[in-house]
Amino acid sequence: MARSRFFTSVNRYFDRAAAYTGLERGLLDQIRTCNSIIRLRFPVKDDDGSIHVVEAYRAEHSFHRLPTKGGIRFSQHVNLDETIALAALMTFKCALVGVPFGGAKGGVRVNPRTISDGFRERLTRRYTAELVRKNFIGPNVDVPAPDYGTGEREMAWIADTYQNLRMNESNPYACVTGKPVEMQGIPGRTKATGLGVYYGIRCCLEDVPEMEAAGVDPGIQGKRTIVQGLGNVGYHAASFLQREGRAIITGIAEFEGGLWNEHGLDVEEVYQYRKQHGTLEGFPNAQFIQNSAELLEYPCDLLVPAALESQITAENAHRIQAKIIAEAANGPVDEDANDILLAAGKLIIPDLYLNAGGVTVSYFEWLKNRAGVSFDRMISRHEELMKGELIDEMELLTGARVAPDQRKRLIHGPSEEEIVVAALEQTMIIAWKKITQCRRQYEIPDYRTAGFVLSIKAVAQTYKTQGIFP
Repeated sequence: MARSRFFTSVNRYFDRAAAYTGLERGLLDQIRTCNSIIRLRFPVKDDDGSIHVVEAYRAEHSFHRLPTKGGIRFSQHVNLDETIALAALMTFKCALVGVPFGGAKGGVRVNPRTISDGFRERLTRRYTAELVRKNFIGPNVDVPAPDYGTGEREMAWIADTYQNLRMNESNPYACVTGKPVEMQGIPGRTKATGLGVYYGIRCCLEDVPEMEAAGVDPGIQGKRTIVQGLGNVGYHAASFLQREGRAIITGIAEFEGGLWNEHGLDVEEVYQYRKQHGTLEGFPNAQFIQNSAELLEYPCDLLVPAALESQITAENAHRIQAKIIAEAANGPVDEDANDILLAAGKLIIPDLYLNAGGVTVSYFEWLKNRAGVSFDRMISRHEELMKGELIDEMELLTGARVAPDQRKRLIHGPSEEEIVVAALEQTMIIAWKKITQCRRQYEIPDYRTAGFVLSIKAVAQTYKTQGIFP
């Protein structure tokens, strides 16, 4: 059976990295193999009373750590190969950033732009029921999250359905992450993947020795940037790059077309315009590009593909003018294109690292649900009291007084969102340092391979500790 380009690319990336690990073939085969897969077909009633038979999947790639973890996407392009490849990436992504999950992924073959809200809810709840029946969901088994075409609303339906089917469980809301805060979600989860993209790009571009070696001017400020995708990941990544990093967003691409302005676009204005009009066409003071894929080939310093996989292939890789490709989506650059871009001296920040913000904050949400208490409730007031005592002592020793507004700012105890954001930032910083150290230690030519080496070794160590392999 012919395998998809994305599936083949992920396995070849793995094989390329495996050569640097020195691990035995049997262990590598176990790490590479997808452990469990289900293919589902079930009926869903449409608003007019007609019945549609929907095809869906769930893949649990690795059981080296449980539960497994991975998003659920709604797309008419969902297939078995894509689901397995995405689940594999989740395994290695979690291992790279130190999140103790195995990788998983789910997909439902449906067009999320054309289905009604009623059909969407019935579909989501039936899919959840099928996962429960097959034991492919649960706080200790497999924990889904949002992905392309899904969000907080779908995760709320999943949590509610699971709770009603498993009423005797002590923490049923831990069965899924990315939920609304009102349903025991965690503040900051919605922006987590995009914010993680920003932190990852910042870590890379502020690493002066690495940038000097790559021939790239350090820093985000002033970098002319094109972003593909204005969904959850692309919007937040572009917004943080513009507001915090002072990048110049010259291009934004979506499925209906793209915008180009060499002097820069205001991300928030573009986002609100599209939200109001349902299209980018007609946005003032910008050139509308009918074929948005062409925008990937426009001149820029930083290209951020934040849509779907296999957007840059051997067909268009030679025409990519960006100096840096930051993979905000899963698998936007296939293996052939990857080699072409590296040979042309491009710097690629891999999805394995850059896209890990979502699962990192999902881990925090899962921990919160398991503990049954928010993080700030445990520490915020204590920090305020300790900081207040410290300021009192300083005032006593110096004879000076701190202004009331300044005192309030200095003793402020962190909110839960502030704790989450700080932990995400720290996670991305540590992971980047590990990648660069691994690359130098093994003399690996690119960051993707270094990331895979770290991930494979982490999974292998878990298997060996469990006594499964000597």
